[in-house]
Amino acid sequence: MSIALSLHILAAAIWVGGMFFAYVCLRPVAAQQLEPPARLALWQQVFARFFTWVWAAILILIISGHSMIAIYGSFKSVGMHVHMMLLTGYTMMAIFGHLYFSPYKKLSIAVKENRWPDAGAQLNKIRKVVAINLTLGLATVVIASGGKFLF
Repeated sequence: MSIALSLHILAAAIWVGGMFFAYVCLRPVAAQQLEPPARLALWQQVFARFFTWVWAAILILIISGHSMIAIYGSFKSVGMHVHMMLLTGYTMMAIFGHLYFSPYKKLSIAVKENRWPDAGAQLNKIRKVVAINLTLGLATVVIASGGKFLF
């Protein structure tokens, strides 16, 4: 149980923490300091590295989360906060899947082809999607840390 919980928390910290850093810290500085071609190329490379970690985090979250539910006995045996984590977590995963396979792929192609206005439009879509997922991720942290005391 302790291994599953530790891996679960680590994976969540990597994903949510990475979004927080990118959205709150890196994004404003990159927008202020870099011209569009350099900024868009930077974001494409940052996402390429970060999204590899997100895919790994998703796999770990699914395996560790369902393992812990099984250890507790079943979905009937866990509290409402666990069901809420499942809801927010799987919603985040679906949103990430959309982000990865649509605007991120389009951003990557546009950057490769030096189509900066198209790349900028995709980066703006990604920014909005990340804002949604970051909000869900932070809510999930509150749900997880407050646990049964919240519901």
